[in-house]
Amino acid sequence: MSTPQTAAFQTLGCKLNFSETSSIRRMFEKQGYATVDFDNQADIYVINTCSVTDFADRKCRYAVRQAKKINPDAKIVVIGCYAQLKPQEIANIEGVDLVLGASQKFNILQYIDQIGSSGTGMVMAGEVEEANSFVEAFSFGDRTRSFLKVQDGCNYNCSFCTIPLARGKSRSDTIENVLKNINEISKKGVKEVVLTGVNLGDFGNGTEVIEGTKPKKEALFIDLIKAIDESQNDIERFRISSIEPNLLTKEIISFVAHSKKFVPHFHIPLQSGSDEMLKKMRRRYLRDLYSERVEWIRKEMPECCIGVDVIVGFPGETDEHFKETCDFLIDLDVNYFHVFTYSERENTLAAEMNDIVPMDIRRKRNEILRNISASKKRLFYEKGIGKRERVLVERSKKTNQLTGFTRNYIKISIKGVDSSLVNTVRDVRLISFGQDGLVEAELVTSEAHA
Repeated sequence: MSTPQTAAFQTLGCKLNFSETSSIRRMFEKQGYATVDFDNQADIYVINTCSVTDFADRKCRYAVRQAKKINPDAKIVVIGCYAQLKPQEIANIEGVDLVLGASQKFNILQYIDQIGSSGTGMVMAGEVEEANSFVEAFSFGDRTRSFLKVQDGCNYNCSFCTIPLARGKSRSDTIENVLKNINEISKKGVKEVVLTGVNLGDFGNGTEVIEGTKPKKEALFIDLIKAIDESQNDIERFRISSIEPNLLTKEIISFVAHSKKFVPHFHIPLQSGSDEMLKKMRRRYLRDLYSERVEWIRKEMPECCIGVDVIVGFPGETDEHFKETCDFLIDLDVNYFHVFTYSERENTLAAEMNDIVPMDIRRKRNEILRNISASKKRLFYEKGIGKRERVLVERSKKTNQLTGFTRNYIKISIKGVDSSLVNTVRDVRLISFGQDGLVEAELVTSEAHA
């Protein structure tokens, strides 16, 4: 079989998936493939899936149909969490040729020539326990910033989550190798790196297992960010993607507050503002601990941006439980929410629970929280008006406009500027809250920093 000449890639889900897709794309390029956008004709389409919600599964099916519509003769390969959890289900989707599990996806090039013409997708997906080594990955070229994978897998057992079943046990890169990858990213001209992982705060779990023991904890997350902060490279800033509240220690918060490179932005999963619900979800904290973390951040970094993950409609969530969540979040000094409508996942404890919340109620609760989030975000943005900030300039879909984020994650727009500013860090002054939900800004011509 001759080697196809073009390959296209689609990423569904989290920043970690983006880092892995980008690394796999570079593997193809090193083997002589020309890579193209997913909406272009290609010989091979690779779809990296998520399976956090039922909607993510449906997006995978849509991507398969989209690829076959563009090129009916193309080979379709599906990887990622959905592929590990339900490989045979995906293999039965019309048009899918190859399904690779968690420990096989980085060997994708070895499997492509084995694709047959049986009409049913070939499955190469072993048990998740086989995914017991760490494979480095980082994104480049997809976006202005780079997503750097430093940790994978999870040892937690939250009752709603399938990620441990899809990605295996918690394991990490070494600090030495992370710094090597950062230097490589820096040489590509990247100005911002986002540290990613499944359970980022659990960084440091080694992969070498001595018989009868667990992998040695070789470092802590605080050790990693201290090493990164002292590293010598041209990357101007580092961002922490998402970190569990029980692992976000006061030491980490204080370090970021005084860091040379880490920006004042935390995304901290909450999931519910009800202690009863948090216990049912098997989370490793209660409301008080979460509040303490937010208060400590505000003490150390008053202008820090704080994002929150929330799940609505978890089994047994009554109107009173939801009111607790709303009241807690309204009073909490945070700046935006990512709201998830609970979706039943097979092989989870939550899927066996009673007191199912009707879907129409779940959706109404989602809308209520999204409205609260929008109000908090606008208030946070408006507090920045008149201030001078450093912004990493990015492209915009709109003509005659560029966008970007401040250090504390305020998204701005700059009009009437040249596209040569893309991927540069510039001083801007925040002028007004725009109709598009972004803060309009103007370039500050002086080279002096605020």
